[in-house]
Amino acid sequence: MAPAHVLSLPTVSIGFRPRKSDGRTKTIAAAKTQEPHNHNQNWVVGSKLAAADHQYKRPTKSRVDVDRLVKFLYDDLHHVFDEQGIDPTAYDEEIEFRDPITKHDDIRGYLLNIALLRQFFSPQIILHWVKKTGPYEITTRWTAVMKFVLLPWKPECVLTGTSIMTVNPNTGKFCRHVDLWDSVQNNDYFSIEGLWDVFKQFRFYEASELELPKYQTLIRTANYEVRKYGPFAVAERSGENLFGCVNSVGGWGDCKEDDRIMKLRNKEGGIAAVLNFSGKATEEMVKNKAKELRHYLKKDGLRSVNNNSCLLVRYNNSNQTWSFAMRNEVLIWLQDFSI
Repeated sequence: MAPAHVLSLPTVSIGFRPRKSDGRTKTIAAAKTQEPHNHNQNWVVGSKLAAADHQYKRPTKSRVDVDRLVKFLYDDLHHVFDEQGIDPTAYDEEIEFRDPITKHDDIRGYLLNIALLRQFFSPQIILHWVKKTGPYEITTRWTAVMKFVLLPWKPECVLTGTSIMTVNPNTGKFCRHVDLWDSVQNNDYFSIEGLWDVFKQFRFYEASELELPKYQTLIRTANYEVRKYGPFAVAERSGENLFGCVNSVGGWGDCKEDDRIMKLRNKEGGIAAVLNFSGKATEEMVKNKAKELRHYLKKDGLRSVNNNSCLLVRYNNSNQTWSFAMRNEVLIWLQDFSI
């Protein structure tokens, strides 16, 4: 396995204290005892709105088996973007769909939206869980990874969030689907914040030609991501000339002047918070980014494994890549995280 592009980096946090909140940042559940779908108050509000906005005259004794529909969604949603597709007979003709930048009010628009995403974004969906959250309500948690194929560098757009699926008790079919994204505060249609969140992911980064660590994005907020990493190899070194050595992930071409260098060791992987940034990763910049990430983690109630270390990941050769096209990441391992 090719050495990954990371190195151990002690961080400095002299006199640093997180500021009081001057903006709204989503709170993500870090304790396993918390209900996963309650780590953002907006989701609870959205759930109540979804029920309030769609009043149906319920039969005296509904025969809708919501538990069966939970099992149905576990299977059906895996096919939302493949050739098989979802089963349209499970949805009302007048199903309402809403996310921050899209809305449709019938099954034709609902299916057209899925078809357009398949055509232009080659999307993949990862379904984390599906659960009953009300008498006629099912909530799902997912990660969607999409590549915009019309742009030559094929940028990757990642969204994570929950979907609130409302069941019509008269028909036993889904009558409403509301998507709530982790990365925006305003999940109502039409959200300029949501549009900008998608658009900014289209920016150009020079692609790495090296093998990268494998990971799955669990949560993507406006400021950082939480990822699940598999095992990977780490190239490490220490010393004052730390940042002059790593040009790219797994690449050590600038180390000729200083051969104190590195050792290779394997990492088991795990759950990590990641903050990405562009430009040349100077020592001061990386320390500031690590402080910034720790601030977000503390604000959102997430616990790091080690308060004094992080990993720096570089995806590009600093001698061959324009500064604006460089991609760097600061990574901090987390403990007791669940979604």
